[in-house]
Amino acid sequence: MNSASQPSVILTFDDAISNHATFVAPYLKELGFGATFYITEMHGEGTNHFDKDKRQYLTWEHIREIHDLGFEIGNHTAHHSPVHSVDRPALMEAIAYIEQRCAEHGIPRPKTFCFPGGAEHPSALPVLTECGYALARGCGDRAFRPGQDSPLSVPSYVIHEASEALFYQALETAKADEIVVFTFHGVPDYNHPWVNTPRPMFEKMMTHLHQTGRLVGAMRDLLP
Repeated sequence: MNSASQPSVILTFDDAISNHATFVAPYLKELGFGATFYITEMHGEGTNHFDKDKRQYLTWEHIREIHDLGFEIGNHTAHHSPVHSVDRPALMEAIAYIEQRCAEHGIPRPKTFCFPGGAEHPSALPVLTECGYALARGCGDRAFRPGQDSPLSVPSYVIHEASEALFYQALETAKADEIVVFTFHGVPDYNHPWVNTPRPMFEKMMTHLHQTGRLVGAMRDLLP
């Protein structure tokens, strides 16, 4: 069973989207929710670049503001390449890069990791362990079962405009000893409409969580 202090719902936000700072984090703060924001310096997909497209992506100053609000900043690798597509030294470098950028902006070293694209791979697990990560989030669209699932393979429900019903279904079907982890992207997501979440839809879901009195936290809350 979950302890009384352990969240039954975890909120995570991927890819360093600009409105995570301008809307999402302040809104969650008002509701008293915890959350993890997984940071990457997205690079590729044509003109889709972290360092140039500030309509889509956060600045590091905004990332620091999210941290200062009390939210967790997690590691999503330097440039969002799937872990199976790079060799061990490159993966270690991609992980260390985000840690370095956090340090440059007065943000603590990330405690949890998120697989780019949700694509887990066994080859990455020893690298994560060597880099000091004991908790990593993927996808999978099912609840996390503490004591049964590997903490380096925490599943999550990916929620977007076309999967609104999945949000409520996940909450309704979770067992008492399971933890529901949600993955969101942009609210809205300008460059990736297939993972877009409209603001009214997001507000409706968060209001539902608030009204049900669930304890809503960050990935780091699952660490021992």
